[in-house]
Amino acid sequence: MRVSAATTAERILPERLASRARPHLEAFDALAFGSGERSHAARMSFTAFAVRVTSAFIAFASQVFLARWMGGFEYGVFVLVWTAMLILGNLSCLGFHTSMIRFIPEYRGQGRVAELRGVLLGSRLIVFAASTLIALAGAAMIHALSDRIEPHHVVPFLLGMVCLPMMGLSDLMQGVARGHAWPFHAMLPTYIVRPLLLLILMVVAVAVGAPASAETGMYAAIVAVYATTLFQLVTVSNRAERQAAAGPRAFGVRGWVVVSLPVFLIEGFIYILTNADVLMVGFFLPPTDVAVYFATVKTLALVHFVYFAVRAGVAQRFAGLMHGDRADELATFAHDTVRWTFWPTLAMAALLLAAGEPLLMLFGAEFTAGYPLLFVLVAGVVARAVVGPAESVLTMGGYQNACARLYALVLVVNVALNCVLIPLYGLWGAAIATAVAMACEAVFLAFTVRAKLGIDMWMGAAAPKTGNA
Repeated sequence: MRVSAATTAERILPERLASRARPHLEAFDALAFGSGERSHAARMSFTAFAVRVTSAFIAFASQVFLARWMGGFEYGVFVLVWTAMLILGNLSCLGFHTSMIRFIPEYRGQGRVAELRGVLLGSRLIVFAASTLIALAGAAMIHALSDRIEPHHVVPFLLGMVCLPMMGLSDLMQGVARGHAWPFHAMLPTYIVRPLLLLILMVVAVAVGAPASAETGMYAAIVAVYATTLFQLVTVSNRAERQAAAGPRAFGVRGWVVVSLPVFLIEGFIYILTNADVLMVGFFLPPTDVAVYFATVKTLALVHFVYFAVRAGVAQRFAGLMHGDRADELATFAHDTVRWTFWPTLAMAALLLAAGEPLLMLFGAEFTAGYPLLFVLVAGVVARAVVGPAESVLTMGGYQNACARLYALVLVVNVALNCVLIPLYGLWGAAIATAVAMACEAVFLAFTVRAKLGIDMWMGAAAPKTGNA
């Protein structure tokens, strides 16, 4: 027997109250227990949301402990290197970690099993080769410029390059799992297991006498990254291969690249935009300022994860609606995803601003200097949430080139503002530049989705009058 919130309310609530609540509870039942694609996408988004909530708190706690152990200077070095490695790992996927979300349902829906088998293997080979080459080139460049790089950055950056091949494969496995609608396989290893393992390894290292330094942190990161990625390869990759079954493989590399390279630009721009402020602060300001700013951004992540969770849960359905010629359903679903993004983001923003100073105090007394910056950064995140996962609609709908140009423009705005404002206003300059760039991103996305798809995808737009999702 299926559990029903509406039926349960009728049994336990007064008739008048149950009558008022019934429409809302029936809507909840449709999403929670329905068999349609919209219900499935909502459940996947909720699962992603729950994982990202847990992940955000784990990541926050781990960063608190690392900051406490390392101190401001060493922690600033560590987070600068780790942020750079996250960006390079994402870029080394060459867009395949997102294009797989499109390829897998498309090939399965069209019965193109040979192409599906081919892309599952080919993507792994391409990403591993690209990430290894990037790591080798990066290590060679660091070695060649070691006399020009500040000494405390050299060894941690070299150790970071060791992580790159596995970080690229980890992001790819996320894409494969999301393409199959396996939210736990997509998110648990990277967002739950890896930060927990990193924290445990750091505790063990310090307990046995290792210095609480950026180098020790990077050694722990290498073990954590390799362990979680190998687990993903065994679980996600093997399961995907079993579903595709044994048989011939078709390698349409040219078609994959045509789709993936614009996605590579989009995802690269998004990821750099998300982390550019930390890198720019590291370029202009000392490690102690990097530590304060990174702690502030990590605290902000408790709000920003809402957008990433919704985006992770809905991309596959956007792809299905696009290729199924279901324009009315697409417009309705896009409108839904904006609400799913905006209201939770606004609620989390209010909670964060209320609790921000005590949260930053957990890192250490000097980190509360970042609390005023939260008001500026939260404004940017809320502005970005106004359009929901709009870039996923463009990418899954074949408008990845337009989306890439859009994000290139936003990145230029972001970097230019950071270059001008950080030397003038320090951390305030970074916060203002980031918030303005996020607001510009939202405006550009809303106009582009309207121009390309005829959908008003922004909070406050009227709900579509036709079509049922």
